[in-house]
Amino acid sequence: MFRSLHIDPAKCTGCLQCELACSLEHTGEFNPARSRIRVFEFEHGLRNIPYTCTQCDEAWCLHACPVGAIGVDTLSGAKDVSAAVCVGCKVCVGACPFGTINFNPDSGKVDKCDLCGGDPKCAEVCPTDAIIYGDADWSGLDKMRQSAAMSLMGR
Repeated sequence: MFRSLHIDPAKCTGCLQCELACSLEHTGEFNPARSRIRVFEFEHGLRNIPYTCTQCDEAWCLHACPVGAIGVDTLSGAKDVSAAVCVGCKVCVGACPFGTINFNPDSGKVDKCDLCGGDPKCAEVCPTDAIIYGDADWSGLDKMRQSAAMSLMGR
C-alpha cells in the first residue's frame, strides 16, 4: 500500500521548516527557493498552507511528458522525474493542474516532490504535524478540495 503526504493547514504555523528540510535534502543547502514544497501565506500570516505534489492517481504530468521522463517509483508510488531523461521542455509544468512542478534554471530540468524516496523530510521536521506521511487512501484530491473549500469559507 502506498503512502502519501497529508497536509492539515489548520496546524501550520508558517515556520517554513518543511521548505528548509526539503531544499537541504535535494540541494544540500538551505534554499527555500529550491524547495519542492511551499508554504503559502494568506491573510497576512493568519493562515499558512503547505503545498506540494499530491502524487495524483491520474498524474497529468506523467501523461503529458513527451519523452517519458516521469515514472512511478515502485517503492513509494511517487511520480518521479528522471533528470537523465528530462529535456526541460516544461510540458509537465503546464499539465499539472495544481502548479506543483517547477522548472529549475540551474539544472535546466523540472523538479517536483519525490517523497524523498519514501522518507519525506518535510513531514519528519514538521513540529505541529501539519504534514504527516500516511496511508495514501486517506488523502488526495478530495482532501485538497475539501481543505480549499474550508479556507474559502473562512473556517
